[in-house]
Amino acid sequence: SVYKIISPLPDYSYNPMTPRKYDPNFKGPIQNRGCTDIICCILFIIAIVGYVAVGILAWSQGDPRKVIYPTSSRGEFCGQVGTPLENKPFLFYFNILKCANPVVLVQFQCPTTQLCVEKCPDRSMSLLSVRNNEKDWAYYKTFCKEDTVQEILKNQLCPAVLIASKPFTRRCFPALGLKGNEITVGNQTTFDDGVNQNRKASDLLPAVKNATIVIETRMVVMKIFEDYTQSWYWIVIGLVIATVLSLIFIVLLRFLAGIMVWIMIILVVLVIGYGIIHCSIEYVHLKNAPGANITLRELGFQMDLSVYLHIRQTWLAFIIILAIVELVIILLLIFLRNRIRIAIALIKEASRAIGHVMSSLFYPLFTFALLAVVIAYWTITAVFLSTSNEPVYRVFNEGSKACFHSNTTCHPEVNCPESQCLFAFYGGESHYHKYLIFLQFYNVFLFFWCANFVTALGQMTLAGAFASYYWAFNKPDDIPACPVFASLGRALRYHTGTLAFGSLILSIIQVIRVLLEYLDHKLKGAENKFAKFLLCCLKCCFWCLEKFIKFLNRNAYIMCAIYGKNFCTSARDAFFLLMRNVIRVAVLDKVTDFLLFLGKLLVVGIVGVMSFFFFSGTAKGVDVAPNLHYYWVPILTIVVGSYLIAHGFFSVYAMCVDTLFLCFCEDLERNDGSAARPFYMSTTLRDILSKSTEEPMTRSPSSPQDEEIPLKMQKDSRE
Repeated sequence: SVYKIISPLPDYSYNPMTPRKYDPNFKGPIQNRGCTDIICCILFIIAIVGYVAVGILAWSQGDPRKVIYPTSSRGEFCGQVGTPLENKPFLFYFNILKCANPVVLVQFQCPTTQLCVEKCPDRSMSLLSVRNNEKDWAYYKTFCKEDTVQEILKNQLCPAVLIASKPFTRRCFPALGLKGNEITVGNQTTFDDGVNQNRKASDLLPAVKNATIVIETRMVVMKIFEDYTQSWYWIVIGLVIATVLSLIFIVLLRFLAGIMVWIMIILVVLVIGYGIIHCSIEYVHLKNAPGANITLRELGFQMDLSVYLHIRQTWLAFIIILAIVELVIILLLIFLRNRIRIAIALIKEASRAIGHVMSSLFYPLFTFALLAVVIAYWTITAVFLSTSNEPVYRVFNEGSKACFHSNTTCHPEVNCPESQCLFAFYGGESHYHKYLIFLQFYNVFLFFWCANFVTALGQMTLAGAFASYYWAFNKPDDIPACPVFASLGRALRYHTGTLAFGSLILSIIQVIRVLLEYLDHKLKGAENKFAKFLLCCLKCCFWCLEKFIKFLNRNAYIMCAIYGKNFCTSARDAFFLLMRNVIRVAVLDKVTDFLLFLGKLLVVGIVGVMSFFFFSGTAKGVDVAPNLHYYWVPILTIVVGSYLIAHGFFSVYAMCVDTLFLCFCEDLERNDGSAARPFYMSTTLRDILSKSTEEPMTRSPSSPQDEEIPLKMQKDSRE
């Protein structure tokens, strides 16, 4: 009775730094749970329905032919299969000199008649010179809008002059050349313009320059597309090799974790060292090569990236970058050697967990498939949205007389002197086209949301599976059957809203970062130093915020997979649990991530070196490599794809380590290792983490009374 008087009343207020209390009914991931974050779940379903509606609208209104084929002044697609223009794939300009008009850079269209032709003119001649020559006229009229000789020049049915041209991205441009120091067209320094007689070939330069500025990007894209069509199967083979290598490393980690980690470390150091030696050899080899000593600043930007490989400064930059990376890795290995041993032991423990949950190794394939669907849907929708505009026709005034309707939308009744109604661009003034930019933004935002949702689903699924392994007291007898599928079912059935909530927060931050990058691109030519500084600070802050949210989401999904609480509660519990064990987090988490990153780097390095020797033609005795415009296109694709594949497989280990670590911290707070409250952790894991912090593996009491007062007296005091 005296004890009852002086004992303090129980404090039910939440203290984030108070460890969890012992719960005899807790046996791992809670089975009887309810739905969480229902509002976010409903919002996500509505957003998906809207996304499908946007896709259907885009597919019904879009026309990818507008990207593939050049368009004539009548809005016809040149070279489209199954149409009368199938055999006329090239676009011919009546008066290429009109392309020198500044309107080209504003409206991306030359103010002259454009016609689909079977082939570009291979000779120069004027309309006046061929009207009395049947043979020349038969050739000339193939470039006219109508087959007639009556008032053809007055009504602008035929071009005033033909100039020897060559096709360039399916468009006919003058075949300019250089003879000595003079510019030529068709091997002639002058040409007949059909009006003012002879003119210098150099007069064509501004027109050709403006026209090529408009389509230069499209030319590069088309060349890259052609390279993909020539090398896609080799790219697939390279990605398959990366997949096989990743699987081999993961399986070997399962049985030979310690040996494999040290092998990965040594091989990464050797591969980077080989890169330094190879770059040094190339640097010395180009010492006396003509033009190799030019600087990158003097060379400027070149679309053909292979040009840079003939410059010594390029290889010097590679040497410096690889040397810095090599030095950083070696220093980290030296100073973190003891922590690396502990991290290797933790990876061994993760290997045991994965050995009992082998299906987790193949779960990344399911994630890849879902991400492929999301990316494909976003890409197709974006293409159809960008091509869902209607053809817009404008009045172009080519004469000296003013026209009131000049540069306005054409109507059949408009008739101005010396003017034409020509195709200008794709656009529209309907409500659909006015809100097209918002539909594109919605497409981008839902892409981020869906991609982050798929990633979050994978994290929660693996976390639930590995938590089932950890909280099984008698392993493997107490591990539930099919832990991955059971965890996936729980995540989709109960926690779709939680996954949507976490991925929504991350998507908002990522979209803001995209907008900041867009503003940075627009302000590159600005001279406002303060605006640039402010934008740089914002980009840095949001980059850090994105990293923090990813870290918090990851641990929140682990806690949600275990306890089945909503996102905010799970994020709070995970954050404060990590704060109560901040020393262990700093010691183990990042060191383990570093070792797994080396594994990814090794896979990427091996596949990247193999693809470089294959596509660059450096490998001796290999004659099956395709002939490409840019051999760096398949190499870069394989390197990026290999990293994503390796990241997907190694992320299973990373998720296993993170889950085991959080479960260990929970286990340490709930239990004390006694017969009444035994640890669920293995003896090996207990030794690993006790060595990492040099702390005894004893449970911190929740309060002094818990240790001093017998259990029966505590029960009486609560009563």
